[in-house]
Amino acid sequence: KEISYNNLLDIESGLNLIDDFDNTTVVIIKHNNACGVATRENLPDAWQAALACDPVSAYGGIIVTNVTIDEVTADLIDKLFFEIIITPGYSEKALEILRHKKNRIILKRKLRVAGEYNFRSLLNGVLWQERDRATETSKDMNPVTERLPGPEEIDDLVFANKIVKHSKSNAIVLAKDLQLCASGIGQTSRVDSLKQAIDKARLFGFNLEGAVMASDAYFPFADSVEIAHKAGIKAIIQPGGSVRDQDSIDYCSANGIAMVFTGIRHFKH
Repeated sequence: KEISYNNLLDIESGLNLIDDFDNTTVVIIKHNNACGVATRENLPDAWQAALACDPVSAYGGIIVTNVTIDEVTADLIDKLFFEIIITPGYSEKALEILRHKKNRIILKRKLRVAGEYNFRSLLNGVLWQERDRATETSKDMNPVTERLPGPEEIDDLVFANKIVKHSKSNAIVLAKDLQLCASGIGQTSRVDSLKQAIDKARLFGFNLEGAVMASDAYFPFADSVEIAHKAGIKAIIQPGGSVRDQDSIDYCSANGIAMVFTGIRHFKH
């Protein structure tokens, strides 16, 4: 099967996201956005957790991993209809399992160095800008609320922020236990993105009590943190920078939510 234009765009989106993770991670991409992401101790568990994020959207998607596919994982993946899988390698038995169905594109990735710039055609010209290389860690978090995030919340905040970086703006990501619960993407209002994410998480049975939220840009009003609180969110990561930041900070502090600022905005258009 020939790789299409849209396939190539999805492959790039998946590789850009997976390259921000060091531990065993599975990413499932659909239309340039992640519909499943999970980090686990081993690949079979990472696959099952990633698929559970949104098994409906995963159908016909692009699967990306950062470790070699083994026989056990291949057997699990084989149950799903997918278009493309790209990983650093495959065991012989895994290849045998994955190849038995037609119209699958099975790719082995090569080491790559992402270009310094992004280019995009526009009308009769081309736009270019420096590639977004920022990947925030716990050291980049500036706590702004009375309650500080705990160790597990920090891990989830870093995890969610990596996903929101690669999601179409306006973007909100909800995560828990190093698993994507749901994303709200491409909405014209940040509140709408958050509501979309909450509704989708509940649709697939996620309990958002104790989950975290990442936003690719600041909250212009306190309405988003209020909605997040009522949904069970306990920690938030965002760039900060709104003239009304204090409204969101005050609400979080009054309601036991930990919030950190990074000072770095990730806008993807």
